[in-house]
Amino acid sequence: MKQIFTKFSVLTFLCLLFMNAVSAQNITVKGTVTDGQDKTSIPAVSVMVKGTTVGTQTDANGKYAISVPANGTLVFTYIGYNTQEVAVNNQTTINAALASSSQQLDQVVVVGYGTQRKIDVTGSVASVKGEDISKQASTNAVGALQGKVAGVSIVNSGQPGKAPTVTIRGTGTIYGQTGVLYVVDGVWYDDINFLNPADIANISILKDASSQSIYGIRAANGVVLVTTTRGKKGDPTINYNGSIGIQSVTNAVKMANASEYATAVNESYKILNQPPLFPSTNLGEGTDWYKQILRNAMVTNHQVSINGATEKSSYNFSLGYLNQDGIVKKNNYKRYTARLSNDFQIFPGLKIGYNVTGVSSVSRDAPTSIFRDMYTAAPVIPVFNADGSYGDPSKLNLGNGPTSNPQATLDFFNQRNAKYKVTGNVFAELKFAKHFTFKTSAGGDFAQEENRTYTPKYYATASQNTTVSILGIDRIETRNWILENTLTYDNKWGDHNLTLLVGQTAQRYKSYTLNGTAQNVPYSTDGDLYLSLGDAATRLIKDSGSLNTADSYFGRANYSFKNKYLLNASIRADAASQFFGGSDLWGYFPSVGGGWVITNEDFMKDQKIFTNLKLRGSWGKVGNAGVPINPTTLSIDQGAGLIAFFNGQPYTGASVTTIVPPALFWERSAGTDIGLEMGFLNNRLSIEADYYSRKTEQAIFDIPVLGSLGTSNGKIIGNQADFRNRGFELAATWSDKTAGGLAYSISGNVGMNNNKVLNVTSGDNPIYAGGGGLVNAVIPTRTITGSPIGEFYGYKVSGIFQTPAQVAASAQPNARPGDFIYVDQNGDGKIDGKDRVSLGNPNPKYTYGVNTNFAYKNFDLTVDIQGVAGVDVYNGNLGARFGNENYTKKLYDNRWTGPGSTNTYPSANLAGGDNIQANSFYVESGAYIRLRNIQLGYTFPQALMSKWKVQKLRVFANAQNAVNLFGYRGFSPEVGGTPTNAGVDINVYPLFATYNLGINLTF
Repeated sequence: MKQIFTKFSVLTFLCLLFMNAVSAQNITVKGTVTDGQDKTSIPAVSVMVKGTTVGTQTDANGKYAISVPANGTLVFTYIGYNTQEVAVNNQTTINAALASSSQQLDQVVVVGYGTQRKIDVTGSVASVKGEDISKQASTNAVGALQGKVAGVSIVNSGQPGKAPTVTIRGTGTIYGQTGVLYVVDGVWYDDINFLNPADIANISILKDASSQSIYGIRAANGVVLVTTTRGKKGDPTINYNGSIGIQSVTNAVKMANASEYATAVNESYKILNQPPLFPSTNLGEGTDWYKQILRNAMVTNHQVSINGATEKSSYNFSLGYLNQDGIVKKNNYKRYTARLSNDFQIFPGLKIGYNVTGVSSVSRDAPTSIFRDMYTAAPVIPVFNADGSYGDPSKLNLGNGPTSNPQATLDFFNQRNAKYKVTGNVFAELKFAKHFTFKTSAGGDFAQEENRTYTPKYYATASQNTTVSILGIDRIETRNWILENTLTYDNKWGDHNLTLLVGQTAQRYKSYTLNGTAQNVPYSTDGDLYLSLGDAATRLIKDSGSLNTADSYFGRANYSFKNKYLLNASIRADAASQFFGGSDLWGYFPSVGGGWVITNEDFMKDQKIFTNLKLRGSWGKVGNAGVPINPTTLSIDQGAGLIAFFNGQPYTGASVTTIVPPALFWERSAGTDIGLEMGFLNNRLSIEADYYSRKTEQAIFDIPVLGSLGTSNGKIIGNQADFRNRGFELAATWSDKTAGGLAYSISGNVGMNNNKVLNVTSGDNPIYAGGGGLVNAVIPTRTITGSPIGEFYGYKVSGIFQTPAQVAASAQPNARPGDFIYVDQNGDGKIDGKDRVSLGNPNPKYTYGVNTNFAYKNFDLTVDIQGVAGVDVYNGNLGARFGNENYTKKLYDNRWTGPGSTNTYPSANLAGGDNIQANSFYVESGAYIRLRNIQLGYTFPQALMSKWKVQKLRVFANAQNAVNLFGYRGFSPEVGGTPTNAGVDINVYPLFATYNLGINLTF
């Protein structure tokens, strides 16, 4: 059966590809194209004969003339207006009135398990077209959304192949799965790295609990719906989109050179009453480690697709290739994608179809510590000595300073990650009894990931060497599937419009992990490395796996009366295996929303202010099942060192290593949303404002407990806290055209969010985190009642000690001149942990974006600006000092050098005493404003292209992240992290600017 189906699909595809339409006798058609609202003529409108490359454009007066088959169809297209198709039917005069896309109240919006007219939506749903995403020449579709949707915070990473972090209206959950849910053509995913951005037709972001609750089990962090491209009616159309560019380091941290470094180190030694480390500080520039390790990197992106459709079937096939070098030398990421979709209209009431996507990616990774190594490496260390050996910090006797040579770190790091994934779904849709539609869909993803790390036997420096080679291989297999059935009733009678939906979902998530290591594996130049070639005595193999299942039932009712009064209600019931055996197996997630289209009231008919005015409100609950399986099951450890004696005989012992709660309840978020939608001046100006409040109840996360209780991990998982996100969003768009033919749109959005912990089960005991990589395990964040999640916490710096007398009279008698002065908050005459206070908030309070589009004749210009404000970053690189690491140029130039020199920056002895404690000096503003994207395009005249059977040829130049304005003392203030560890800058792979040239070709 599988072979028959495959052959049938291929045969159908080939037949559609090569079919020829019967040509009819041509006639000349003339006409004028005008604005549907103000009736003014529109110049430069594209007028095409559907399914061909024949076309023309309207002149300055909106007039056109074209030769077209008598039974053909004309397609009118213009930026800012909805595309219109008109059948010729032997007419010689056809006038077209185009509706502005912003004026189209019947615009269809993708929502959970269906679509709705924009005017009928009672929740907060934002929609972004695929063409707006593809304009950014982005390697990841989600990253291209940055700054385009109010209330959506996106943190991009400079690491090739890494998915962005998306937060919708603040932190939704703390523990386990903290990312949004992606639903691609009905299948659920944790990310969409497997998709080529050019394959996306539309993205809808469900922002409020009312619109999200239909996905109850996984909607706590928001839902992103992705609709991929399908075949369009007409002859086969081939599209090619390609770009090539350079990625360039921006805002690199300027470090002290060799002479400056030696000067600062000697000053530090003098403060400690030690002889100088460097006899002479005249050492020149030394090594610029950023220049040595980083590079301008190439990126190429190509996609070719072919699509078409008849009355009975449609198809779309695409191939994609991405090759992206990282800004770290040797770092590279390649991705190959293939996608095929087919729809078949078996008979008028039955449609079946499928889509399948295959992706293969391979990356050569950069060392995880490389940015920290470059930041700390002493410039007095040469990359290589005169004899070709690596410069060795230990030979300079730098004490507690850096011990690694970053070049050696890079040269002997060999890690390769390969992923293979096949995903998609098949569906059948049956319409019957006039108002009913039954749809069944089965989908899933099957993936394998292999991460191979090889360290050869080598000697580079005293701390960078190994006497044996080590090979480690991790292989992860995932086998996930989802089965969904829905029945929809849709009916209109009189002034009533009713849509009812009921559905059922079954899901299974299965993973299997195999880990293996071996020593003394010989190096292979062709990259073939096998554990079996290592020493048998050192080979270690272990495996693990997980299996989670879920069963769900849901329903929804949409009702409208006279297109004025709107009602939406839904409920979903989920059972998840993670809670099996507990006291809360099932979770129930209801929602309700209402709307009032005020402009459809009789008393609004004669007013001239509003074109559209709608008030809406909603309430709903969503859940989070992203926790480990059976978290309430007590586990034990049977290690080799655990022995129990019975009657004098030794037996294998066991130890309780974790503490589990007696019961674990579903984590739920309850949210309300009030929105106002307004349109003015024939909807040239549209404004949408929302106020929301969402409370996460019984949030699941782990909190530390005393090790004396017998635990090895020192944590307990449970329903530990309630927290709230509350905020306001505003989005506005102005779209218009001038008499001279300039069409333009300007959109702006701003989101404000306030995150607050309402209560913690542990009472006043904070939850500390964020200390990974910091000196002496300094913990810079805490979560406590009354404050935001993961706030920065430490000592408040009031100045710099200037003299020994000032030190002696202070609450810090062990300090030295040049050290930080900490505020004695409780006035007890000493500085201790009780004097620590809140220092900053890693959760952005404001996110904003400005997006503009201009089109004049054959030119188009897109400019996007994006930024955040009201957010802080902990400069962990600056604060994680263990000794004689290098200094930033700013710290060197502004350091304390004696009484009166500065009261802001400390002395060169930054790693001495209590200077390394988490304090306000290391907390900086993370606000920034960025020229996110600018693209200039030119579309060649259709008259010229039609001679070459080309429908469209557009070339463009693009720049991303070219201008970045911020005050942060690091590479970039765009720092992500998990909720309780967010905003700590340690080893963050920074963003870069990308400059592309590209082409869009259709024939």
